[in-house]
Amino acid sequence: MTMESGTSIWERMGFRKSSGVAEAGWGHTLVVAGVSFIYFLPVLFIIFTAIKPQALALSVPPTLSPTSLFGLIPDQFVFTPTLENFGSVFSRVMTAGGQPEPTGFDRFFFNSIVIASVSVLLALVLGTLAAYGFSRYPLKGNDTYLFIILTTRMLPAIVVIIPVILMFRAAGLSGSYLGIIMLYTAFNLAFTIWMMKSFFDELSPDVEDAARIDGSSEIKVFLKICLPQVIAGLAATFVFGLILTWNEFLFALLLTGPDTRTVPVAMNQAVSSGGRGTDWTLLAAIETLFLIPVFLVTFFLQEHLLRGVTFGTVRK
Repeated sequence: MTMESGTSIWERMGFRKSSGVAEAGWGHTLVVAGVSFIYFLPVLFIIFTAIKPQALALSVPPTLSPTSLFGLIPDQFVFTPTLENFGSVFSRVMTAGGQPEPTGFDRFFFNSIVIASVSVLLALVLGTLAAYGFSRYPLKGNDTYLFIILTTRMLPAIVVIIPVILMFRAAGLSGSYLGIIMLYTAFNLAFTIWMMKSFFDELSPDVEDAARIDGSSEIKVFLKICLPQVIAGLAATFVFGLILTWNEFLFALLLTGPDTRTVPVAMNQAVSSGGRGTDWTLLAAIETLFLIPVFLVTFFLQEHLLRGVTFGTVRK
């Protein structure tokens, strides 16, 4: 579908036109496709396991595909796909002979989305302002301050969990949205400052100085001149922070309550199915649903991620 101007609707949304095989060459295209497929195999395995009947999860010979690919795959390796596992994520029989009961995973997914998005956005706002200050108004010993900020991410979570738990109990934040959001914001802040400072450092200050001469305030210089030039950095920092927070387990396990529990913590409820062992198809269904939000965010921000993951060294 194209617009009257000849520009596709995808390009108007910010996606670049693909260069195609002719420009890249068949050799490079096949190599990249092969490597990409190898990297995607674990995800594909999880998705296929999620749509298998439970009895075929560990079958021998293994069932590998929901389709025979026009007869290329023998019938003994083909399974009939089902969506029952996705329904079991939200409602299933908990005890033998019982009735289906809500599992609460709708609440857990809501908690993960709210906690991850709010904490990452807060870290992005505060960290971007701090990074702009470090870049444009360096203090004496600026590198030392940045190193001290970075040390907050050098220690593994298990090392700091005991004092964090004690502080949460003293402040009455255990099991609350506010507590876990503040903690994730603090841990994402160091990465955000370092990431965004690298983008502000590569901007030329000449345009900013010209705007100040014309009477623009510092706020306008920041919002209208600097910020639009670091959109790639904002997008990449948001995606990286979202992935780290989305998958975090230890803090969520020890500092959230029944009403604020996130999906990584709630997954342990699906490890055992009524005492009959691990239900791998159910676990795969949860993981498949868990991948979707981050996949969508990454897909819609892909235009800006190349410069972001290279810390601004690749220019458009």
